[in-house]
Amino acid sequence: MTIKDIPEEWEVRATVTPFVGNKTSVRTDDVVMPDGSVARRDYQVHPGSVAVLALDDQDRAVVLRQYRHPVRHKLWEIPAGLLDVPGENPLHAAQRELYEEAHVKAEDWRVLTDVYTTPGGCSEAVRIFLARDLSEAEGERFEVEDEEADMELARVPVGDLVRGVLAGELHNNCLVVGVLSLVAARGGDGLDALRPAEAPWPARPFES
Repeated sequence: MTIKDIPEEWEVRATVTPFVGNKTSVRTDDVVMPDGSVARRDYQVHPGSVAVLALDDQDRAVVLRQYRHPVRHKLWEIPAGLLDVPGENPLHAAQRELYEEAHVKAEDWRVLTDVYTTPGGCSEAVRIFLARDLSEAEGERFEVEDEEADMELARVPVGDLVRGVLAGELHNNCLVVGVLSLVAARGGDGLDALRPAEAPWPARPFES
C-alpha cells in the first residue's frame, strides 16, 4: 500500500458564507456522507501561507517572537505570511516575507515540506521553505505595524529549537514542523535531496 494523500471531493448539497473577514471567511457546507446522509461542516476559508526556515552559517535559525491574540501567547515563530495574491508564486512570497520580517535575503532555496495546518476546520495550506546562504538585505527596513511593531528577532541554534519543541516550550506549527523536518531531512537523504524551490504545489497551484 502506498502511503500518500489523495485529492477527493464529496458532494456539497448547499453552501453559505455567514462571515467574511479581511483575509479569511467562514463557510458552512452541507456535505453528503458515504451512507447518503447529509452533515453540516463549518470551516475557515484561507488563502494559504508560506513560511521560511532560514539558516545561517552557524546553523542558527532566524526566529521572531510575536503576540498571537487567539491563543493569548507570545510565540517564537519562523518568518511567514499569507499568499495575498491568488496564484502567487510561493517562492516569491517567501522571499518577500523573509525580507519584510527579518531584513534578510538568501541565495539557496528548497522546499522543506507542505502541510495543511488544521484540515478539520480550516482550508489553510502552508509551504515551508528552507533558505540558506543568508545575507543582510539591501535598502530600507519594512515599515511594521500592529503586533509586528512589538516583534523580537533572534538567531537560535537548531538544537535549542528542537529541545524547546520536544519540551513543550515552543508551539508555533510552522516552527515545529519546519525544525523537525530539517532534522529528518539531515538524517535521511540530506538537504540537497529536498525538492527544488519551485516544485509543484497542488494545494495552491501557481505559475513560475
